[in-house]
Amino acid sequence: MIDVDVAVIGGGPAGLAAALSAYRNGAKNVWLLERNPELGGILPQCIHDGFGNFIFKEMLTGPEYAQRYIDEVKKTGITVKLNTMVLEMGPERLIAVNPKDGLLDIKAKAIILAMGCRERTRPQILIPGYRPAGIYTAGVAQRYINMEGVMPGKKVVILGSGDVGLIMARRFTLEGAKVEGVYEIMSNPGGLTRNIVQCLNDYDIPLHLSHTIVNIKGKKRVEEVTVAQVDSQMTPIKSTKRDISCDTLLLSVGLIPENELSKMADVAMDPITGGPVVDEAMETSVSGIFACGNVAHVHDLVDDVSKAGETAGKGAAEHISDKIKKRKVPVIVKGGRNIRYVVPQIIRNEDFDKRITFYLRVNDVEEDVKLVLLSGEKLLYKRKENVVKPPEMVRLTLLSKFLENVGNELTIEAQK
Repeated sequence: MIDVDVAVIGGGPAGLAAALSAYRNGAKNVWLLERNPELGGILPQCIHDGFGNFIFKEMLTGPEYAQRYIDEVKKTGITVKLNTMVLEMGPERLIAVNPKDGLLDIKAKAIILAMGCRERTRPQILIPGYRPAGIYTAGVAQRYINMEGVMPGKKVVILGSGDVGLIMARRFTLEGAKVEGVYEIMSNPGGLTRNIVQCLNDYDIPLHLSHTIVNIKGKKRVEEVTVAQVDSQMTPIKSTKRDISCDTLLLSVGLIPENELSKMADVAMDPITGGPVVDEAMETSVSGIFACGNVAHVHDLVDDVSKAGETAGKGAAEHISDKIKKRKVPVIVKGGRNIRYVVPQIIRNEDFDKRITFYLRVNDVEEDVKLVLLSGEKLLYKRKENVVKPPEMVRLTLLSKFLENVGNELTIEAQK
């Protein structure tokens, strides 16, 4: 058995930031376990810029952003294990395997979950029709073009307006393909406004809201897809059906946090985020197990992922040094009017830091709203927002003085 202070599972932006933070906050025996042959997670294939504006105060590509953290890890005593798959996990214990070391039986004083998320695939959204070649998730197509040098197709239809799908609409266009259109079942786009503008509008790629794909044709290779408008109940309207000729269908229909290991360790899960319930230190319901990045909830910006990793790393280091004084009764954080979810969902630390950042998403687009923080009926804080949208994460960073007199329950809501 190998004894370590902190074991970090996942070497993407969350895991890199968490490992560095844990090490810098006093946990000297830190292991970083990554199942891929390289660190960086999804970032090496994200060759567009737009990363690091908040953390590094400059716009970087995905590989550049990842390399900043990788270079810092190399300067430390952090043990990095690549090609390493974690097979089992429980409190303070995990079993991993890699080709070089074989089976690794690791006992950790703290474990940080940073496994990221995966894309939804065709079976999960139940599109009828044949099963031909030419159907890809947006992330797979991105890897093919940017890292493998393989062009998946020349005439493309994209289902879903998630950020990766929008970015790939531009990428396909720049490589000479024709993107016939982006079809989104919701009445509002699923990606960031900047990606709608920079990836679709700037390249005259049409976005069809309240539309979906109801059939796929082609036995060997995709030949056509049938699209239709949907009503308010998301039911396709038969009279609006039309066929579109294409050789490639790209799916950008959402991301799912990778939490098989979390469930194995009996970590309490949030049914809305799809990730663990965490406190302000990113600690889960199981003492000593922390979760950060897209494994906790899907983020818009990598900077937020790294910030969450830093919080989890610091929390893990403080946990093993027994620095955290926990409240006898934790504060439950809830979402009120037009709030889909709030992270963290609980506050446990009696002497929390000078500020806490809450991450939240709304249910519906609204203009001229006030974000308010309530303890029962008592107003603790309010802030005006010009517009809130479901695809765009809202951050609410509060100084501890606003939470000094909080009761056992905290509600964040958007008020008109």
